[in-house]
Amino acid sequence: MKDLVEKVTGGDVRTVARLIRDVDDGMPDVREALKALYPHTGKAYVIGITGAPGVGKSTLVDQMVAHLRKRGKTVGVLAVDPTSPFSGGAILGDRVRMQRHSMDPGVFIRSLATRGHFGGLTQSTRSAIDILDAMGKDVILVETVGVGQDEVDVVRSAHTTVIVVIPGMGDDIQAIKAGILEVGDIFLINKSDREGTDKTLNELRLMIEMDQRKHDKGLWKPPIIKVEAIFDKGVDVFLDAVDEHAHYLEESAGGLKSRRSPDRVRQEMVDMIKARLFEEVLDKLTETGEFDRAVDAIVQGTIDPYSACENLVFPALGGLPAEK
Repeated sequence: MKDLVEKVTGGDVRTVARLIRDVDDGMPDVREALKALYPHTGKAYVIGITGAPGVGKSTLVDQMVAHLRKRGKTVGVLAVDPTSPFSGGAILGDRVRMQRHSMDPGVFIRSLATRGHFGGLTQSTRSAIDILDAMGKDVILVETVGVGQDEVDVVRSAHTTVIVVIPGMGDDIQAIKAGILEVGDIFLINKSDREGTDKTLNELRLMIEMDQRKHDKGLWKPPIIKVEAIFDKGVDVFLDAVDEHAHYLEESAGGLKSRRSPDRVRQEMVDMIKARLFEEVLDKLTETGEFDRAVDAIVQGTIDPYSACENLVFPALGGLPAEK
């Protein structure tokens, strides 16, 4: 374990790639490695990039990497992709992303699968952030799958959350429905050469102004920035806005420590406990055959699924009696 920690903190790419793969595959031994690496985390700045599919998040991230490298920053990229129904892996692999950065030793890129998790981020993604943090990356970019209402999960893991929209996709309605006004620190209108950009900008601005009372109290007011990521227009202005938000966090919320605020840690612990309980209970029920017997009983109509669930879960959690 000491050797592994030294390799990760020393920036060994093979060790990091293998460890993130084991995390993504849910290997039980990886927990000890994550425990040992945790004291080495807390130094990276995490930027979450989210938005609906097709708004150009990957192109934006590609340009962000280029600009951050010019600014002398080392960068880690975690791209959360839909899960293949056949292999269980990410449908869009890092092989097709950001090829120009693949030989840069200051950049680490990895695709992660959602594994059927629709909250934008999985527990494995949060663990991968910690691994890249311990690796010594200055900035970690997390591009989420963008699934509308549930993409707000990225907030818990990022210092700065960026919402990407494009003109002509009903972004005003989508923004209101998804509640992204509350989670977005910066709004980007990508493909801003399209018709309808000003309409989208005004709608977003109106939404932010509706929450003006909050901003009057000195809290951060999200800027709206036009970019054309494919042509590398506006990306520098956007990164300057990220720096401004980082400065705001430093002055008001503890800077890098803001990721470990009580509310965020509490929610991460809830998610972690849920995942661990699910894993332990289901593994035990599967090994003993109780789960399969319950499935057969439901299929045969001798028990309802609600009672079967209680009969399985309560004993597994300490012998609490199921309701009659």
